[in-house]
Amino acid sequence: MKTWHYHSASGSQASTSEENLAELVEGGIITPATLVWTAGMAGWEAASGVLPDLFKGAGAPPPPLPPSGAAPSGRRSHEIDYEIIGESIQMVEIELDPRETVIAEAGAMNYMEDGIVFETKMGDGSTPDSGFMGKLMAVGKRALTGESIFMTHFTNQGQGKKRVTFAAPYPGTVVPVDLSVHGGELMCEKGAFLCAALGTQVGVAFNRKLGAGLFGGEGFILQRLNGDGLAFVHAGGTVVRKELKGEKLFVDTGCIVAFTKGINYDIQRSGSLKSMVFGGEGLFLATLQGHGTVWLQSMPFSRLAHRITSMYSSGKGEGSVLGGIGNLFGD
Repeated sequence: MKTWHYHSASGSQASTSEENLAELVEGGIITPATLVWTAGMAGWEAASGVLPDLFKGAGAPPPPLPPSGAAPSGRRSHEIDYEIIGESIQMVEIELDPRETVIAEAGAMNYMEDGIVFETKMGDGSTPDSGFMGKLMAVGKRALTGESIFMTHFTNQGQGKKRVTFAAPYPGTVVPVDLSVHGGELMCEKGAFLCAALGTQVGVAFNRKLGAGLFGGEGFILQRLNGDGLAFVHAGGTVVRKELKGEKLFVDTGCIVAFTKGINYDIQRSGSLKSMVFGGEGLFLATLQGHGTVWLQSMPFSRLAHRITSMYSSGKGEGSVLGGIGNLFGD
């Protein structure tokens, strides 16, 4: 998949996959005047000349950036810049202005520059005035997803811009999502959340449909992200983004990464009894229908782990007929 590089509003260089360009344009991160470059181009060019289809019917340019460390007027989330590093096993490098903060799951940090201070706190810091009991209830819900009740807050306490990088726990793709252009809410699978701008609320949502809860790869509990800033989720393998306009999409239950408001999630049988037993696609399929955006992953962690453990338990390598026989001489 083609990677595009662009100059962010702060003057730093960032990169993204081609499928995320439309979302960056919607969020005002890439404007017609933004300089972009990809492999095969002789040099940097304005986005309007290279990607004209993305700016058809574009409105007025975004408002000027606020002072460093402050959220834009009317926004509650800090405005951060980022760069996606890597192609298939990705990391995200967050650039923080002085006093800006990014929150992340415990243990996700890969490296950071001098001047960034991190602190482990109870909760995401989106409601600092909620009091101890309010925070306790919020983190109690997070514990139901199997996540830690603590989150790490990384703040630039130095002079000038500083960077901190986060890596996902297994091979895959980092997906940037601007919550402000998706209705302020994103539903994602357990464990998909990686990091987000301070002000993003990381909670849970209970699936009210019995079938989806019992047989869906997501279970009864999903992660819910609320806010108006950037959030980053992780997907296994390659990511496919689908825009639904009332259509129904049938998906393997483990391949859903995230979906926006307006998408209804349910479960149904995968065809006839014969297909369910011998088809190899599982007994149930997830159905997604409505108006919104859906992100799908090609390699769910559960599928990857099952393949590795099954090969290990059988003592065979991929395509190896003599794998089991070879183990006889290993003792």
